[in-house]
Amino acid sequence: MRLSVYPLSQGALAVAMENRVRVHFGFDALPAPCLALFAGAADEAGLFFSLPWLANLHSTALADRGLRIYAIESAAGDGAVRLALPLTHRKTAAGVAGARELAGCANFYSSLFGPALAGGVAPSPQDFFRLAQAIASEAPAWDVVNLQPMALQAPSFGMCVAAFRQAGMAVQTYFCFGNWYLEVAGRSYREYAESLPSRLKNTLARKSRQLAAAHDVRIAILADTADAEQGIAAFERVYRSSWKSAEAYPEFIPGLIRMCAQQGWLRLGVAYVDGGPAAAQLWIVSHGVASIYKLAYDARFAPLSIGSILTAHLMQHVIDVDRVREVDYLTGDDAYKRDWMSHRRERWGMIAFNLRTARGLLAAARHIGGRGLKGLWRRLHPAG
Repeated sequence: MRLSVYPLSQGALAVAMENRVRVHFGFDALPAPCLALFAGAADEAGLFFSLPWLANLHSTALADRGLRIYAIESAAGDGAVRLALPLTHRKTAAGVAGARELAGCANFYSSLFGPALAGGVAPSPQDFFRLAQAIASEAPAWDVVNLQPMALQAPSFGMCVAAFRQAGMAVQTYFCFGNWYLEVAGRSYREYAESLPSRLKNTLARKSRQLAAAHDVRIAILADTADAEQGIAAFERVYRSSWKSAEAYPEFIPGLIRMCAQQGWLRLGVAYVDGGPAAAQLWIVSHGVASIYKLAYDARFAPLSIGSILTAHLMQHVIDVDRVREVDYLTGDDAYKRDWMSHRRERWGMIAFNLRTARGLLAAARHIGGRGLKGLWRRLHPAG
């Protein structure tokens, strides 16, 4: 497919396919139609599709990777953008043995990833095929495309898989993790709390009495920009006193807290015991969903279930004050999550191998196996 270059507003540059697939190289240089698309996608799909989330993630935890935002423009020629997919790649060559890989703008901090879709418009298989065909035909060629973690039940997941296969790539899907969530269904916190397992209700009541009898306890929920730095300091102090290892990217969480405060999404709960922070939980309330993002507590207070007590206070706040429709425990099948949540879904990934490149073939052979790869090659090249 022929490549051409189109100038963008504000001096930005985009590489565009003749079928109106444009590639942008930064979140800060996106034109108005792309900005509108991401805003609508966040309204529909939530936090992890928003530009504030993606921009903070890339600047603090993926800064060593280049950014390519593929945008599918409307065939009507009105400038509207129907689909956008933010991808990253190594800025430097991977070496002789290393594959040229495109990956989603996501990592272990991400609980969900996927294409941003125009609000109110059903996803189109043709748009996904245009995207996959554009990526598969770029030069120099990409050997591997890896997208994760995606919502298995979303139509866009199946369309991505089908599109990259149709574009001639070998595609393998894989499980990432389970995701527990609560459908609030209009209930009050009191009504919700009645549905909790008896063991959890008894623990909350008993430990709350013990904690209040032995210590001076105060719980604060920080939400404003003026509270962000105080919240960061408290969170980092608790984190250092917890069982958790140090953050791989130390600027990510502070950046996330500041960004959420600016957006009005921050719900940072801090439990103070005898004047010092003993537990901290970063919750994010956006687009009708409360996401339980990061938890930590001082190991000294583990016998008093300080983490569970703080969770209950935050749960009451997001249900009765924020009136969210859903609470999401995000990544993982930890046993305690099912006590608080009502439903489970799965996040999956897809990895596509370019069979036209030596590195793509080698990567496919490692993942799929020689016999499976041979059968796939025969299906794609029946005359060969």
